[in-house]
Amino acid sequence: MPILTISRQMGSLGDEIAHEMSRRLGWVLLDHNQMINRFFTEGVTEHERQSLSESARFFLNAAPDGQTYIDRLERGLNQLATEKPLILLGFGSQIIFAENDEAVHVRITAPATIRLERVKNQFNATDENASQILDQADRRHRRFVSTLFDVDSTDESLYHLVLNTGFLSVAEAVETLSALLNIKEIMHEQPKQPEKPVQSANGQIHFKNKSEAEFARILDMHQIEWKYEPRTFPVEWDAEGNVTLAFSPDFYLVQFDTYLELTTMNQRYVTEKNKKLRRVRELYPGTHIKIVYKRDFQTLIERFSHMGTTSQL
Repeated sequence: MPILTISRQMGSLGDEIAHEMSRRLGWVLLDHNQMINRFFTEGVTEHERQSLSESARFFLNAAPDGQTYIDRLERGLNQLATEKPLILLGFGSQIIFAENDEAVHVRITAPATIRLERVKNQFNATDENASQILDQADRRHRRFVSTLFDVDSTDESLYHLVLNTGFLSVAEAVETLSALLNIKEIMHEQPKQPEKPVQSANGQIHFKNKSEAEFARILDMHQIEWKYEPRTFPVEWDAEGNVTLAFSPDFYLVQFDTYLELTTMNQRYVTEKNKKLRRVRELYPGTHIKIVYKRDFQTLIERFSHMGTTSQL
């Protein structure tokens, strides 16, 4: 079943967006308190429920049945997720369902000045009081997820999408999320493409020149597993962080964890490639990469044929 997890800053309209998404889609919406009321009714005292509402660390304690409260919650959520579509608001649900292919994880944010004004209006507070409310809420949100999952909830790499309601209304955010969920559903229903086989010189690879094709043929002859241009290494950037120079070695030899760059005898090309190679070694320590001249092909292959698959070049 599809799942939408929503992480939000206070004053970002994340709650409003979650409720509107639930109304539009008809999906079950669960926030912190609703999760506690749903999964901690039997065998849990009122005092324990109160502690669960107030303390992240309490979730790490063992419940009467022997499992921790967080384990019990995760099992309950995972079971519920097999029965009906869910919208989960907060609670580190983006971590709980991080490996779920049907889950979409969203972070709702807004500039501090806009959040401050929203909180002032919501609580009829002064600038100072509103600032304190925001600061406490932000710290509590981060501490809750960090305590339970050892993860920073503000890390944008956790999310499929980050929406800034300083620029988007609730309606616009809802339309955006609905479109994303529709795309996700379409992609999920499509049959998965099989993994690409190991590259080989069988006509499927379009080499840039005859030397590369010949080298691939020799590798195949010696049954050496290889990949063609599998990775690009950025080595120079401009002031804005745009990549201005990169290095894409021609071959990667799987058994030897080594990249090879083939080159001609033209000194201009040799100098340029050596420069890139030095930068790769500086920026990516531990990367095994070599430049190979055409005249060295057969010598290198002979070395391969006498080396074990765990050896280094």
